[in-house]
Amino acid sequence: MQRWFFLEDRKKKKIKLIRTMSEKIKPEKSEILSQEWTFTVSVSNIGSKEKVVMAGNIAELGEWDYKKVVLLNHVEDTNIWTKTIIIPNTCDVFYRYAICIINEETKDIIVRRWEANIQPRVIKENMLHPVTDTFGEYGGKQNICRGWLTSQSLVQFKFNNNPLKLKSRFVGRLINIKVTPVKLSFGAEPQIEDSSLSTDTADVEIPVGVFVEIATLDNDPTICNLQPQEQFGREYKPNDIMIVNVLAPNPKSLAYLIDFYSYSTRASVEEPPCHIGYTYVLPNMFKPSEGSMELPVTCNVKHRPLGTIQFEYLIVSPMEDSLCNMETTYAKHWDPSWTGLEVGHRGLGASFKTKEGNAIRENTIASLKKAAASGADMLEFDVQLSKDMIPVIYHDFHVCISMKRKKEVDFTEMLELPVKDLTLEHLQKLKVYHLVEGRNHETLFFDDDLEEHQPFPTLEDALKKLDEHVGFNIELKWTMELSDGTFELNNPFDMNTYVDKVLEVVLKHAGERRIVLSCFNPDICTMVRNKQNKYPVMFLTVGVSEKYQPYRDPRCLTIPAAVQNAISSDILGIVVHTEDLLRDPTQVKLATDVGLVIFCWGDDNNDKNTIKKLKEMGLHAVIYDKLDKYTTKEVKESIFLVEARESQRELIGLAALEASPRSDSSASASAASAGDSGARRFLDLSQRRELAARSTVTSLESLASSIDIRDDPVDKNLKRNRELIRSIDKESQVKEQRNSFRGLFATCDVDKSKSSPKKSRKDE
Repeated sequence: MQRWFFLEDRKKKKIKLIRTMSEKIKPEKSEILSQEWTFTVSVSNIGSKEKVVMAGNIAELGEWDYKKVVLLNHVEDTNIWTKTIIIPNTCDVFYRYAICIINEETKDIIVRRWEANIQPRVIKENMLHPVTDTFGEYGGKQNICRGWLTSQSLVQFKFNNNPLKLKSRFVGRLINIKVTPVKLSFGAEPQIEDSSLSTDTADVEIPVGVFVEIATLDNDPTICNLQPQEQFGREYKPNDIMIVNVLAPNPKSLAYLIDFYSYSTRASVEEPPCHIGYTYVLPNMFKPSEGSMELPVTCNVKHRPLGTIQFEYLIVSPMEDSLCNMETTYAKHWDPSWTGLEVGHRGLGASFKTKEGNAIRENTIASLKKAAASGADMLEFDVQLSKDMIPVIYHDFHVCISMKRKKEVDFTEMLELPVKDLTLEHLQKLKVYHLVEGRNHETLFFDDDLEEHQPFPTLEDALKKLDEHVGFNIELKWTMELSDGTFELNNPFDMNTYVDKVLEVVLKHAGERRIVLSCFNPDICTMVRNKQNKYPVMFLTVGVSEKYQPYRDPRCLTIPAAVQNAISSDILGIVVHTEDLLRDPTQVKLATDVGLVIFCWGDDNNDKNTIKKLKEMGLHAVIYDKLDKYTTKEVKESIFLVEARESQRELIGLAALEASPRSDSSASASAASAGDSGARRFLDLSQRRELAARSTVTSLESLASSIDIRDDPVDKNLKRNRELIRSIDKESQVKEQRNSFRGLFATCDVDKSKSSPKKSRKDE
């Protein structure tokens, strides 16, 4: 019987090949897991005590921790800084450069400037040769951001409302004001900051990390931006607003010498100004966070009283917990496609302004969720602190609590109490009424049994319970002084404590959510900008208005003043009252021409035609009530959700390209097309809305099955290889996606990457 050719013939012996002694077994080529890499960067305009450092996503570069930055070595007589480091070959390496000051005694790191592009620099796995970088320039962009308070503090002096009152012989003469920090070291020579040297001070050793910067609120950007203080300070003109910032590691060890200079009427152009007087500010004169002083001015010759100087001050301390790193910053970032965003005011809208208020109570989880479901791009709400210092969401500074008199049954009287005087438990468990309800003796909401409709949700709850793709515009509620000298709230918390508590919750629980922080108080904006480096800050202003009593601070009185304050504070933009914008629409251009982002708020926004007009004026966002009624969106989704879905769609397309058997030429062409699409990030809002209309699912697995395959070349390729994709089991598909996603994110896990087979960066 004939045997089948594929059956084994048991009678036939197997032939074994005998390896001779002379033959050598070729060892398998081992994978190179790490190699030396030389980082080189060109840096110009660097101070004498400043150093260039770098941080990155791997352990060798400190894992983005500013306390673990790597110091580069300076090449003498050049502007080149360099360092050779062993880096892994098993993943892409991301990094940034920064300019810092390192305190040799305490080893504290002071970040002066750092690269702030959203995407950091990257060394791909297939890169073979290091290149010379230019500080702040890469990816076709130039973006350098100021540092934040790490170990140092900021002492700000504010001179406004014509603060100098001098003897009659100086009336009408322009005076220069200069602030010089002086180290209190009794029994030794005083130490002063190098940029503050004047003709009457000695050139001695400089305190490490002390800097003085000055700005004058003006339409001229050259003096509106913070700049190093000059030898004789800066000229103060009538009605100027002058800001002097002193950055110091230990401000309690410094006194401040304020000098006054004036030019003689007979002096030539080349002659320096004359020193006419001075005053001293000692550290024990300051309150913890803010205050004002009026001090005598002493004549520099006769040492007799010459007049007085009045000024306000602000002290900004660093946060105790190090919650910021150098991975990324959105402090000055706004995508060009984010225009005309729709922002829900207090969620779905104010509830107590009119009798036709919303059916859902303002600033509650239910109101926020309803606005999000109605298509809000962002949600605006107000945050205060309870007595036990927990950030809660509520608009008014006061609430009403019903009182019961002896021998009376009805709760006819209401007691008004500040929110800050009640603990979170009191606010959430007691029967608390809005001021309107208390004063009118009328209950407007009967939803005590519904948890998400309760007032005073915590900020942490809102961050956890709301869809992460909906942005938050968090307004920090802080008391303001009105033009008549009264305050909206008396005896508030310490300002540093208040800001720290709010920022702590945001930095710990915000995740990937888009967040903008705003406040009517310009000092709060300064604090928020300097205490953290991640989220943008916007200055709220009323401007010229007939509806609201003006504030005393001159920075709050007009939109031009708000623009100037935003520039000098180095914040993202302003949020203006629509009443002033409709009166003079050209004020929008004041903000956009200097690169500021501009939102608007106000009752005038509660109209579809007005919303449309504001968007046409170029507003980046419109904040209004009843978003479910007045929204102009066809698709009820946040723009950030649409972006996330498109980003996932592109990733799945790239994963399919990797899995499909195609020629190298077609693969490279499609990959280039996909890369170009990713770079644009869908700047066209119409394309985003069209994409949003196709599907509302966001998970990768469900999105893969819902992609609409039509005209896109990547989609056509997906159609041709649909059967191939479906045939791959789940485990292998995850591996393919993991390989394809490499390099698209700003972080990587070195340990995980070593455990999976990957290409290595090869030696030259």
